[in-house]
Amino acid sequence: MAETDLMRLPDMPLHDPFIVADKKTRAYHLYTSNDPSVSGVDGTGTMVYRSRDLRDWTRPVVVFLAAEQQGIWATDGGWAPEVHAWGDRYYLFTTLHDQDKPLPVPPPNQWGAPFRTPSHMRGTITAVSDSLLGPFTAVDPSRPTPPEHLMTLDGTLYVDPSGQPWMVYAHEWLQTIDGTMEAIRLAPDLSRSIGEPIFLFKASDASWISEQIPGGVPHQLPPYITDGPQLYRTPDGSLLMLWSTYEKNTAGQDGTVSGGYVQTYAVSKSGDLTGPWQQQRPLVRDDSGHGMLFETFDGRLMMVLHRPFDNARGKLYEMQLLGDELRVLRRRADLDGGG
Repeated sequence: MAETDLMRLPDMPLHDPFIVADKKTRAYHLYTSNDPSVSGVDGTGTMVYRSRDLRDWTRPVVVFLAAEQQGIWATDGGWAPEVHAWGDRYYLFTTLHDQDKPLPVPPPNQWGAPFRTPSHMRGTITAVSDSLLGPFTAVDPSRPTPPEHLMTLDGTLYVDPSGQPWMVYAHEWLQTIDGTMEAIRLAPDLSRSIGEPIFLFKASDASWISEQIPGGVPHQLPPYITDGPQLYRTPDGSLLMLWSTYEKNTAGQDGTVSGGYVQTYAVSKSGDLTGPWQQQRPLVRDDSGHGMLFETFDGRLMMVLHRPFDNARGKLYEMQLLGDELRVLRRRADLDGGG
């Protein structure tokens, strides 16, 4: 491929990055929401960049467009695309939403949330292809995969030791005030969810979220946000979940709270999806997040995330596992261009 056709991470619009290291082609596939300014294709969907070395990337190819799915329930969003091998096919998970489809106001939750913000249909769909380069076709275009009365996002695939597939997703703070991580079983063909969701943890379980709120300000200030789950099994059998939230570092007299996006993680030392989940200190701050772990072709553990939240670009970190403790070894500015 000609040098002029290649891109580098500082020049690549990139929100909610997800990398598949494909051993068959020895190429890294980096999926993100479609951006017409670089793909040349209009519409809500998913595009993929490819690289041999994590430094130089091909111009993106669009692999999924919501508007091309007959009978699709929503055509906005296209957030947090992930691609997973399952059986002999590839499955795309991506979040859609429709602001014109309001959801009923739920009853007060178990934490006594004092108010409810109007919510609308939002959830992750699954789409299937024979190729990492698509095209991907929605498995069930009529509804999201999690229960449609829940406002959810950022679904990811987890397969338990028995081979049962699950979707783990974030339940929006707009419905819960204190955002949660939940999981639901999937059918063997990933076409639908089975049974009822199970609760994993809530955002405020990460006690450090409120550490910097000034004295005298109530600590139960909404919202507490859950974003971007990804599951990773450690060599010692523990289960890690990368996830992101907002660190509340300032609070105004009117009760408004602001804070930076952060990349953190939780550990299930039992190795079971149901936990108990122990919250760990943030891995990366500086308005960074929605990261995921992957292994390079030479065996290094890496994390990709985006920074800043607006006008995001991909950032790469070399990681280390010590038992169930995840550490940042070094930032790979040589690959992601710094900044």
